[in-house]
Amino acid sequence: MVGSYRLLRFLWTSRALLPVCLLACSPPSPSADVLGDATSDANNNATDAEPADVARRLPMPACEALAGPFRPLSTRCQHMVDAQGRVVVLRGVNARVQGVFDVTFSDGRAPLQAIPAFEDSDAQRMRQLGLNVLRLPINWSGVEPSDQSPPSYNEEYLAKVQATIQIAARAGLRVLVDFHQDAYSKEIGEDGAPLWAISPAPDMLLSGPLTVDELTRRRTSGQVIRAFETFFGDMPRGAVLRQRFAQMASMVARRLRAETSIIGYEIYNEPLASDEQCERLHLEVGAAIRREDPEALLFFEPPAVRNLLDQANLPSAPFALPGAVYSPHIYTLALTGNEPARENFTRASLRLSHAAAFREARAWGTPTFVTEWGYGPNATRVGDYVEAQQDLHDEFGASAAIWLWKERSQGSWGLFDYDPAADRWTERAAYRRALARVYPEAIAGWPEQWRYDRAMRTLTLRFAGLADASVPSVIYVPAAEDFARVFTVTCDGAALPSVRDASTGQVQVRCGGPGMHTITLSGRD
Repeated sequence: MVGSYRLLRFLWTSRALLPVCLLACSPPSPSADVLGDATSDANNNATDAEPADVARRLPMPACEALAGPFRPLSTRCQHMVDAQGRVVVLRGVNARVQGVFDVTFSDGRAPLQAIPAFEDSDAQRMRQLGLNVLRLPINWSGVEPSDQSPPSYNEEYLAKVQATIQIAARAGLRVLVDFHQDAYSKEIGEDGAPLWAISPAPDMLLSGPLTVDELTRRRTSGQVIRAFETFFGDMPRGAVLRQRFAQMASMVARRLRAETSIIGYEIYNEPLASDEQCERLHLEVGAAIRREDPEALLFFEPPAVRNLLDQANLPSAPFALPGAVYSPHIYTLALTGNEPARENFTRASLRLSHAAAFREARAWGTPTFVTEWGYGPNATRVGDYVEAQQDLHDEFGASAAIWLWKERSQGSWGLFDYDPAADRWTERAAYRRALARVYPEAIAGWPEQWRYDRAMRTLTLRFAGLADASVPSVIYVPAAEDFARVFTVTCDGAALPSVRDASTGQVQVRCGGPGMHTITLSGRD
């Protein structure tokens, strides 16, 4: 893919032609040093058993760098670390929250969609299921609904954002605040910019209800494309809008900087722009956020067409601001696949996007946090897909947040079914079981690799320990119904006592000190 806005727009608006475009327009395949043998496996229609060996052959890179000065998490080479120097693995979830995800109108138009409430019980259940971070989408239209000089911000909306963050924090969840948009604005798409920030002015204001097909049409409409082109382009109006967006983001960071559960800010969701335009916005907004909150991490995305191509161009230099985290979305087959592809995917074929993301992050000089991944809950082979994607997050040492917690509109994605007659949410047990897995939340040293074998119900973690042997690693263990009634833990082959916290699923494992160590956690009935 070349770095031109014209081609980006063509690919985004021509998703029906994607199989043809991929042959002519996709960037070069990631190099063999990252892909290992997975490329040949995929081309030979390998079974799922074959590429599982690849994970055992690919140790994570060593790191000589010191951790940065950010809080509560910082960055060190390709990982995030906590104040004790432990590598932190984030397994999170996205949640659209009523009153925060802004899809309603004050002029009588029907809301675009029903957005679920978010309560303490939601946050507590997330934590019980091993989800340790909430990616919280907020919208520019909610923060700054009107164009005033000087800018005026909606205190009622900001209070709802802050209340949601505090609900998450009470349950032990970290929070990533995401400046979110889909199809530029609720006025012409789904969410994002306020009406006054749409330039040129819309041909027609839209309303709900918003179906999947309708959203697809909106994403490719002329007025949405023109709005993106202005916002990211070189016209004077675009520069003014970007400055206002940065000013808004910095105000949010100033307002929320006392919330210690916040790990950072995701600058712009799914930008429809060129590489150069994305980087310009990320640096401008990131610098503005840092002026108000010097300790926050900055999460940045590649152009949105990576969702379709499963890879992005490599940068020529690392990200210019320290404490940054590369945040691609991985939706292989979920957005573009057909039924034959969904029936026949392998771990090797899904692995290509993860390998590319690893290479992209390495070129940026950052960790990777896949801030969106997911699959329709009723899609073909959903259990196999969810398990394979999580295996691949583990293989490449990436943090990740699934899309979505609850949804009662569009494709009804998420971990819950909704019964409108009873106004009741019911957990999708099969989907929950597919997500359930043992994983390291905090590693008391530098990991060489970790791997969960679902068939054997065993996590194996190998790492170089911290100098302070008293710092524990933290392992998440699912409840008995999704894992095992009894489990054992060993450190370098020696059995350790282990106690699982019922509210968090966490097990503290004291296994460390200088040198290489192996923690093994195995379940049995």
